[in-house]
This record gives sequence, structure tokens and C-alpha cells, in this order.
Amino acid sequence: MATSGGVLVGIARHARPKGPMELLETVEVTVDGGLDGDCRGRVKPNGRGRRQVTLMERGDWQAAMTELGQAIPWQERRANLLLDGIDIPQVPGTRIRIGTVELEITVECDPCFRMEAVAPGLEAALTPDWRGGACTRVKAGGRIALGDAVTIVEPDDDLFSVIRSRPGIQSRT
Repeated sequence: MATSGGVLVGIARHARPKGPMELLETVEVTVDGGLDGDCRGRVKPNGRGRRQVTLMERGDWQAAMTELGQAIPWQERRANLLLDGIDIPQVPGTRIRIGTVELEITVECDPCFRMEAVAPGLEAALTPDWRGGACTRVKAGGRIALGDAVTIVEPDDDLFSVIRSRPGIQSRT
């Protein structure tokens, strides 16, 4: 069972560390490279790919902006994807589906001191309750576009349904 209701409202990438963010309407996402053209998506040799794609909630960005009395574009957070209408789970291992792409939450995307260069107090405004977003690893690639549906994939949707479908495994329900 999937929890739905969200929508992808922003896509951004940066070609090099500290480089400018480029806003996109659509992008290819791969298991090995994250967002096509984004410098953070490639899994390094012997790496775990814990920060391939970063997600942020529109409501969290708006709350931070209200707290600061600012109106700064969301991509200044340097997150890859902006989601609306869905609460990003604060549980590593949870999967999120955007179109055909599936991402696994790995860790909180902690705001860093570089946010202070964007606006004084921004780092602190993004700190509570995962406001800075979540880091994810790509589990299934594909093409995503603005307006794509965003769903939280419940464990029953993937792992447990595979286990139950194996011969000799019976459900306890």
C-alpha cells in the first residue's frame, strides 16, 4: 500500500561542487549517477550512495522563510527535488516513488554553515524537524518531471510482497 498525495514541484542540479543550481522541468535519474548532470549523484567506488538525491518539502522551506522574514528561492537550499503535499518520512529505509523512480531515505540532510552565506539564520531555521530535507539513494531509475505524483512506498508494497510470493512462505495474517 502506498501513501499518496504529493507532487514534484521543483527539480535542480549543480554540475560542480559550489556551482550554481540549474532549474529543470525534467531529468533522467539513474541508480549509478543520481540526477543526470548533478555532481553529487555518482556513487563513488566502494561508496554507499547515501546522498545521491536530496529532497525537501515546500512547506518546510516556506516555514524557514517565514521564520527569517525572507523570500529566497528554494534552490538556494541546494536540494535536488522540492516536494509538495507530502510529509517526507524521517525514517531511514523508507522508500519514496516519484513517477517510476524509487528513492530510499538514508539520512537527514543537515543544513550546513554555507546556508549562512545565503541568509543569516538560515542554518538554524532549517535545523528543526528535518526541515533541511532528506538524503536518498536511487533504488530504481527513470525519468521524472515537474507534476509527477509522489508516494511513500509502504514495506508491504515491495519487500514483504516479494517474500510472501515465494513458495513455502506463508503469511501470518
